[in-house]
This record gives sequence, C-alpha cells and structure tokens, in this order.
Amino acid sequence: MSASGVSAAAIAARLSAAGLPTRVEEHNRFTTVEAEVPEALSVESWREVLDVVAKADRFGLLATSLNGRTLWAVVRKSVPTTGDVGGPGYQR
Repeated sequence: MSASGVSAAAIAARLSAAGLPTRVEEHNRFTTVEAEVPEALSVESWREVLDVVAKADRFGLLATSLNGRTLWAVVRKSVPTTGDVGGPGYQR
C-alpha cells in the first residue's frame, strides 16, 4: 500500500471509530476517503471528525437534499517538484 493509502486508511479508521461509515479509493495521483455523516452528530463528534480530516491534503463536505451529507478527504500520492509548484501554465 502506498504512503497515501496508509494515511487514508488511518483517516478512514478514525472516522469509522467516530461512527461514520467510510469508503477508501485509490486513484493515480491521490487516495480518497468518503464518509456518510448522519444528521444527528454531536459537537464533540464534529470536533473529532474535523481533527481527523485536517490530516488530509484537502477535505470538504458535500450536502444535498437527495443524498444527505458526505465528508470527503484527499491524500496526494506525491509532493510536487519545485518546477510544478505553480501548476500547469505557471511561468517564472
């Protein structure tokens, strides 16, 4: 398992321990973790959940009236090299 996979698995394990069902998916450049967030989540649980996803490179919450709330986190597989920091199209 890649380093990002290990980090994502740790995030998923902590979210599961907080009572959230999780999914982990490996992609070419990153690993994602998604968790379904119940309507009734205590303030303490929200604090724990936010502390957990803060370990990821990116995270967010998708909330819809049809599908409820899904928390997501992304862990990148590699750190960009100095030349790639500005992203595509960046010129010095």
